[in-house]
Amino acid sequence: MNLIGTLAMAMGSSWVSGIRLYAAVATLGLLGRFGHLTLPGELEVLTNWWIIGIASALFVIEFFADKIPYLDSTWDVVHTFIRIPAGAVLAAAAFGSFDRKVQVVAFLLGGGLALSAHGTKATARAVVNLSPEPVSNIVFSLVEDVVAIGSIVLAVFVPVLLIFLVLLFLVVSIFMIPNIVKTLRGGFRRARNAFG
Repeated sequence: MNLIGTLAMAMGSSWVSGIRLYAAVATLGLLGRFGHLTLPGELEVLTNWWIIGIASALFVIEFFADKIPYLDSTWDVVHTFIRIPAGAVLAAAAFGSFDRKVQVVAFLLGGGLALSAHGTKATARAVVNLSPEPVSNIVFSLVEDVVAIGSIVLAVFVPVLLIFLVLLFLVVSIFMIPNIVKTLRGGFRRARNAFG
């Protein structure tokens, strides 16, 4: 795989891990196994049947858990400690055939991408959970599923577009931070007033 493909795979897998880690791992493994895709660096390990099976099973659990208001936020809190390190590892593994310094940089940047995706997702979901009806939560979750799997497919087949989209997401998420914080403060205030 060329440098652009490796970069897209590293960026895509680490970014998606912040949203749907298990979908990213299962999709990469299945593409490597059935799509005859040669995964870059050390990502080839994802084609192992055990890894595909476990990631797929966890994705199915996450798929349903993520559709239930408040359970999805609890799931996100627990997965803060899983998704971000996993995103860093996936990015470093994509550059596994490169120099160690490059792998360390990929590890750090991959963790940052996973953190930005996870933070934006978790905050947005917490805001959506304040909505009194459950439909928006389910729709939002389904969009995340499509974005996660679609992003991995884009990383494989249209790597330049994926790189552009991830960079665009980063810019948008940076500009959204003040609004997200303001909305969360208002939500926490309303919740405290309702229960306090």
